[in-house]
Amino acid sequence: MRTLAADEDPFLRSDYSKLRPVKIARVIPSKEVAQLQEIVQDARAKGLKIAIAGSRHSQGGHTYYKDSIVLDMTPFNKVLAFDEKRKTITVQSGATWADVQRVINPYGLAVKTMQSQNIFTIGGSISVNAHGRDIRNGSLISTVESFRLLGADGTIRHVSRSENAELFPLVLGGYGLFGVILDVTLSLTDDEVYEMSSESMTTAAYTDYFLNHIKKNPDIHMHLARISVAPDSFLTEMYATNYTTRPDLLVADYNKLKLKDSYVLPLKFLFGLNRSFDWAKNTFWNLQRHFLIGRSTILTRNNAMRSESDFMDYSSDTKNDLLQEYFVPVAHFEDFVNSMKAILQEEHLNLLNITVRYVNQDEEATLSYAKSDMFALVCLFNTPLNEAAQARMTQGIRRIVDQLRIVNGSYYLPYAPFPSIDQFQSLYPKAEAFFQAKDRWDPQHLFMNNFYDDYRGH
Repeated sequence: MRTLAADEDPFLRSDYSKLRPVKIARVIPSKEVAQLQEIVQDARAKGLKIAIAGSRHSQGGHTYYKDSIVLDMTPFNKVLAFDEKRKTITVQSGATWADVQRVINPYGLAVKTMQSQNIFTIGGSISVNAHGRDIRNGSLISTVESFRLLGADGTIRHVSRSENAELFPLVLGGYGLFGVILDVTLSLTDDEVYEMSSESMTTAAYTDYFLNHIKKNPDIHMHLARISVAPDSFLTEMYATNYTTRPDLLVADYNKLKLKDSYVLPLKFLFGLNRSFDWAKNTFWNLQRHFLIGRSTILTRNNAMRSESDFMDYSSDTKNDLLQEYFVPVAHFEDFVNSMKAILQEEHLNLLNITVRYVNQDEEATLSYAKSDMFALVCLFNTPLNEAAQARMTQGIRRIVDQLRIVNGSYYLPYAPFPSIDQFQSLYPKAEAFFQAKDRWDPQHLFMNNFYDDYRGH
């Protein structure tokens, strides 16, 4: 419902980006393991391709492929096991983080790592090796204990760091190219009460602020920041939001799960103006600062890990909001922001928001983006979908990625593939080993999506 137009051709498939719709063979809602095995066997015998889809918020064609069978995994969403004492949960890959939270919240447990919203499927999240607001637990791969994978040969394998270990770093952050993730066992943590508060600063002061006031404070468990995109303070002002533990408060007094977003209509109206007018960007930034700076809110970890997003929903036949994300080594944050500022102004790209998160170094995944301790800059652009505008986006994004090469950063792969193949290979030096492993485990290329074609150089 979030991503499909009411009149969409059921055989014309796209994703949130709306950039490359293609004809597919059919969509199959997936419900049973035996059904999935039968589909794999039948597709292999007939020489068909299979693509795998969850919530379909990846924006680079990862969830579909021309003339393919698309497995809709969202009905495959059961909780299979929950161990309160070991703090683990096993869920089918179509379950969402909201599904997990509903089960574990009454037991005083919470997720360690996930995206800022809880609407995504578990299978999709580990396929992109997601990260979030927690500054102590790193990328999602670190919280995965094991999973079951239905491979191209029809075999179901149990995969962990000790069993079928070669597949573990390939599938996690592997974008669905190695098979169907059936179910996943995740490690959990204790739910806790936070005091959420925000402070303002300049972008020049942010690195020192984070290293000396946030990272060194063991009581701050979660953190994010936003950089101003308002013309009056463009990429020079920031505010940071911190989640400080309050052990003096009982989780049970605050742990009712929040299920609905607040103030959706006024926020949606203001953010809509934000897409079109510079004065609206100034107004929206000033309102954010006014309502956040100097105020505090008490909430639990589970409620902190489901940020409001309904106000950002957007529908247009000619334009769209597209994400790009850049990982910058902590020491190079200020220099990178300054260089990106100049490029954005020269290229006239319509930037709506920049959220900053911290990601610990974690190179376990073959296609790891966290080659060192990084700040992740999540950038939301509004752009027309016509060829001229997309060419301008491509030119601007590639200039930004060139700056990442200078500082040994990286960019996130779930989004529209504006960077060149050369840039990809430069920033992901294990890419060739990844694709060789794909060809070895799936020589028929049964599991395919546009990510493979875009970045293998075909």
